[in-house]
Amino acid sequence: MTTTASSADNTPDVVGESRRFFPQLEGMRALAAIGVLTTHVAFQTRAVELPVVGPALGRLDLAVALFFGLSGFLLWRPWVTAAHTTLPRPAVGRYLAHRVIRIWPAYVVVVILVLTLLPDAKNADLTVWLANLTLTQVFVPLSLTAGLTQMWSLSVEVAFYALLPLIGFALVRLRVRDDGVGRVRARIPALFGLGLLSLGWAWVAMTLPVPAGVEPKNWVFGHLPWFIAGLILAELVGAIELHEHRPVARWMRVVARLGARRWLMAAVLVVAYVLACTPLAGPTGLGDLSPLQFATKMVLGAICGLAILAPLVMSRGPFRLLNSPPMLALGRWSYGIFIWHLAVLAVVFPLFGIVPFGGDFLLVWTITVALTIGVSAASYAFVEEPARRWLRSRERRRVRTDSPSSVTDQTVSDTAINAGS
Repeated sequence: MTTTASSADNTPDVVGESRRFFPQLEGMRALAAIGVLTTHVAFQTRAVELPVVGPALGRLDLAVALFFGLSGFLLWRPWVTAAHTTLPRPAVGRYLAHRVIRIWPAYVVVVILVLTLLPDAKNADLTVWLANLTLTQVFVPLSLTAGLTQMWSLSVEVAFYALLPLIGFALVRLRVRDDGVGRVRARIPALFGLGLLSLGWAWVAMTLPVPAGVEPKNWVFGHLPWFIAGLILAELVGAIELHEHRPVARWMRVVARLGARRWLMAAVLVVAYVLACTPLAGPTGLGDLSPLQFATKMVLGAICGLAILAPLVMSRGPFRLLNSPPMLALGRWSYGIFIWHLAVLAVVFPLFGIVPFGGDFLLVWTITVALTIGVSAASYAFVEEPARRWLRSRERRRVRTDSPSSVTDQTVSDTAINAGS
């Protein structure tokens, strides 16, 4: 989760900008996690077969696109700051260390408990254990197992964490001149071009000699458009906020004004989501997608992510619901909601005597949400937060022995380090 401090004024102070906190994104992260939970409950209660509402519930898997866009936006902001200023690039070693601490402690607990206790998963072999513990499921045949099938997207996310510094170094020469515009005009087209190029991955994936049971369309290259939507948004926001009193390309300000209009973005979201619920984006659930359907789903998911995120970061609100204490709490627990909900769902059916795939969507959803929130809150309190406190304490001890310049470097990269998955 993002835990950086909020900026108290609107001055284009580069350190404050790199550490700006968007509390509304915490609330939105909670909604995305509950969206993923909802689509899985809908599938396992056959609610996806209902007319009209079924496809809408099934296509809530696009909440993953929102997760990826959030990660792209938050993790790319320090690289944007470095491009617009003389401040150093984020420290890659520290960034990766924080990614590990953010993801693995709670995740390992889930994997061990599921593979040890869940009846449908506890007979897993060594290959399944290793693939799940190392988050390499998308590369290992038949390693997605009961209670953990949603982790394919976390595997993709971790691959993106490793890829992000490479993208940063590739664009390092596209810094911004003193006039505030300069090569920023090339940075956004470069990212946009990378996203377009990745749309061809589905066709490339078909030619790869992979073992049966491996779906290369689900590798990070296929899902780059969802991440890049967040990167482009970070570029636009950074270009405007870091140069509030300098010339900024007119088209950027026009795009920012359009992105801040909630009703316009809501209309874009509805149109893109409705299209995603049609055969254009392929079947919902476990159906196989053609390369064209997969590419269409990537485009529509990126549009949905942008339409949701743009008003949250380009306008000043208010965001009363998303910034409310309950939503902020759910945002802190959202990672736990994501990693625990399928294990909880697997227990709900036998525990309450409900037949899987037998209906009762609302009942199963209510019980699953309540139990998952409780488990996730405990996961946050007893695993996630202690792990982060340990790392912060370790870094404070190190910083006290370092030069003042290292403190500046730490400050600049805080957003990337603390952003949630």
